[in-house]
Amino acid sequence: MSAREAIKAYLTFGRKDRIGIIGLVLLIAIIYTLPYLLPKKSGPFPAKESSLLVAATDTLASKQKNDRQIGVDESENEYQHEPTLSKSYESGELFQFDPNTLSLEGWRQLGLSERTSRTIDNYRSKGGKFYKPEDIQKIWGLPAGFYKRVKNYIVITSLPINYGNSSEKYIKPEKKVLVVDINVADTSAFIALPGIGSKLASRIINFRDRLGGFYSVEQVGETYGLPDSTFQLIKGSLQLSGSVNKLHVNTATKDDLKVHPYIRWNLANAIVEYRNQHGNFNTVDELKNISLVDEIVYNKIIHYLDVN
Repeated sequence: MSAREAIKAYLTFGRKDRIGIIGLVLLIAIIYTLPYLLPKKSGPFPAKESSLLVAATDTLASKQKNDRQIGVDESENEYQHEPTLSKSYESGELFQFDPNTLSLEGWRQLGLSERTSRTIDNYRSKGGKFYKPEDIQKIWGLPAGFYKRVKNYIVITSLPINYGNSSEKYIKPEKKVLVVDINVADTSAFIALPGIGSKLASRIINFRDRLGGFYSVEQVGETYGLPDSTFQLIKGSLQLSGSVNKLHVNTATKDDLKVHPYIRWNLANAIVEYRNQHGNFNTVDELKNISLVDEIVYNKIIHYLDVN
């Protein structure tokens, strides 16, 4: 068999082969044209609405509608401008007016509706003020074009700045300077001072009693636990009066002397022993003969000792 005959024999289809090829072609044609033959879907079937769903939807829509219709907010600086959908309004009479004092009838005369006029009146009754002509534009429901029509007729009287809702002029209270007499004050007087609590107040008074009274305002700063910053803060409010209680250096015992914050046991013992050896003190200056009494100690204890 020649090559030509072999190729012809290979490309020759039998009856079954022809039927299969024709069927395959028809199947491809059906698949291709099928989308065009079927009707298009318009969308998913809507779910059947229950009465409960309908009621909830209506309630939400009603609430949103009411929220949009709320007038001016109670806060003077938080009211919003919401122009009406309508761009027209009643043509009213033009005249000079002060928006802070104009009556409801006056707003109606300018062409505003009853509802918008009452919105303005409610805003003013809650303390709202118009400080400049442009402030009118912030009124809820003000028709578009209204401000442009009346802006040249607005005359605002200068407003005083009020504090709170009071119509009276604010008067700054006079600051009172607190003064505490450190030799007679009780704990409540000290507590009234800045930075002084009940514990520090008690310590100051206890220190004062053990000393026998203060001879200087500076002594308050020696109170245990009192920060110097706090003392400097209250120092200007402290004053001194009266005299201190003194110990008789020629008759006081060691126990009498040692309880004093400025003397303590070692100095009390030295004073009594010196007295026993040299006799009574003629002057307080003789205390300087004791080795423990230097200039600093002497300047402290001199105020609390005498020789009589």
